Amino acid sequence: MVVFHVISPDDAYASVDLPILGLLFATMVVGGYLKGAGMFGHLGRLLAWRSQGGRDLLCRVCVVTALASALFTNDTCCVVLTEFVLELAAERNLPAKPFLLALATSANIGSSATPIGNPQNLVIAFNSKISFVSFFLGILPAMLAGMAVNMVMLLCMYWKDLEGIIPDAENKEMVAIEEGRRPSPLTAATLKSPARVLSADDHDSVMAESISTKHRWFMQCSEPQRRLFLKSFAYIVTAGMLVAYMLGLNMSWTAVTTAVALIVVDFRDAEACLGKVSYSLLVFFTGMFVTVSGFNKTGLPGAIWNVMAPYSKINHVSGVTVLSLIILLLSNLASNVPTGQ
Repeated sequence: MVVFHVISPDDAYASVDLPILGLLFATMVVGGYLKGAGMFGHLGRLLAWRSQGGRDLLCRVCVVTALASALFTNDTCCVVLTEFVLELAAERNLPAKPFLLALATSANIGSSATPIGNPQNLVIAFNSKISFVSFFLGILPAMLAGMAVNMVMLLCMYWKDLEGIIPDAENKEMVAIEEGRRPSPLTAATLKSPARVLSADDHDSVMAESISTKHRWFMQCSEPQRRLFLKSFAYIVTAGMLVAYMLGLNMSWTAVTTAVALIVVDFRDAEACLGKVSYSLLVFFTGMFVTVSGFNKTGLPGAIWNVMAPYSKINHVSGVTVLSLIILLLSNLASNVPTGQ
């Protein structure tokens, strides 16, 4: 856009929405610390606790993933919970496909409920100035309905496939191989001792590291005390962040403040956590802002909307249907983030 003089360099820089980039960056940092504190390990244990079979497990995956995605972004939940889901399916001699589909679809459905659930919601919430609570209450009924429909459809599609028995260790390994994946060290140990799937220490990878710092207070604390403090602080600060969202405080500054607090109180080099931030996603958003701004300057989006506007009035069922189809089409052809912008 800049090279072909569709948009000037100054306009390109001005089109970059720094609050959204800051919120995305801070959310990924907070998610990294929550993963290190074992938050997603607890979710994995919740999936397996007193499970009554494959169908019950599928419903749990749908519900837990949807709720977690609404609070911790869908990308983070999919990346972290995939390993748990694969291990639980292999342990019960169940096919992985239904559970992976449940994970993917529920993450998208659940993330629609909050502005921090996915990137496109951030764009919509910022541009429309909708508060966190208003956004959540407005989308919640549709999210719950979508979650229920998704759950019923998956159960109908894979009802017979979700009957499994707990195999022995050798069969578990064969299941993992047949699913096209190589068992991780945790999975390999799990094949010999299934109870280790729910071990708390296996998932506290960041917090369980030896905490080396010269801070006087930490030097006086034992290793378990340090871990407990960091985990508790991560949970408390994150809960405070969610409360601040609900009170209507600026989401960008709230998230950035939370991320900075976690980094500072961690008393360690932040390279390990910052290295897990998806900088490619931030670059993508930066380019998207410039591209959309330049595209708008061509006048083509306005011309298209002028043609479709008479048929897309939201005060009629037909208008809502046409508008929904347009959004659905554009989301699949041009990606949902540019469409949302």
